[in-house]
Amino acid sequence: MPHAQDHFIIKISCPATSGIVAAVSTFLADQGCYIGEMAQFDDEVSGRFFMRAVFRFNAGFDGDISVIEQGFTDVADRFEMQWELYSASRPTKVVLMVSKYDHCFADLLYRYHKGEMHMKITAVVSNHLDLRAMAEREGIRFIYLPVTKDTKAQQEAELMRIVEETGTELVVLARYMQILSDDLCKKLAGRAINIHHSFLPGFKGAKPYHQAWERGVKLIGATAHYVTSDLDEGPIIEQEVQRVDHTYLPDKLVAIGRDTETVALSKAVKYHLEHRVFLNDDRTVIFR
Repeated sequence: MPHAQDHFIIKISCPATSGIVAAVSTFLADQGCYIGEMAQFDDEVSGRFFMRAVFRFNAGFDGDISVIEQGFTDVADRFEMQWELYSASRPTKVVLMVSKYDHCFADLLYRYHKGEMHMKITAVVSNHLDLRAMAEREGIRFIYLPVTKDTKAQQEAELMRIVEETGTELVVLARYMQILSDDLCKKLAGRAINIHHSFLPGFKGAKPYHQAWERGVKLIGATAHYVTSDLDEGPIIEQEVQRVDHTYLPDKLVAIGRDTETVALSKAVKYHLEHRVFLNDDRTVIFR
């Protein structure tokens, strides 16, 4: 079903109150729709309600999704909803950002070719040339934007121009080793995912796995999160961990770290592509 031509996904968040589910399901039923999947969550702390539904028009019913879009406004206004409607068949346009490490990039490409990632890669952007051949072998546009202290603002402006020119909806930092400015983070809020080489909070700076070995850690991991101006503290989407012990030298920790990074990032990207993630202040709601 995930990429079915005739399925649609609606995401809703609003103040929690009675009658939301009934209003949504009744509206869709009245429009000749069948709901095949529905998930909901009432956050008692924030007082917000979250809902995701997958639906299609009933067989033999000549439905028009534009009628759904126009008509649902009345329901949305009544409950003060923030809502989005997507076609399950339309791939999300994605820019991948890389530097020198290739493991996350290679994993995303593999899953993309296997049909696990419903996306259209509009470009690969990098501050190094190391992965250019890898991108171009796949027939993907590679854009080299080297960053220095003096050129950072100019290159970030060029990145945003590329995002807007291509209609890109998601930016994935697949081990892109460059800190984004506060201004760029704000522009990409909720549509940029980063992978951090730690089960946050954790070791920051250079050689985190060597720091972990020196401290004798028993768990290592990786965290995929949305990018914010608070470095490595954005809303967490997915985390992976693996138990280790005193026999694991730094090189082995690095190898295990690569595995946890690829798994955490791929899951986070997949959740986003399938419109399963809701921002909830500094946290996320994810309907797996």
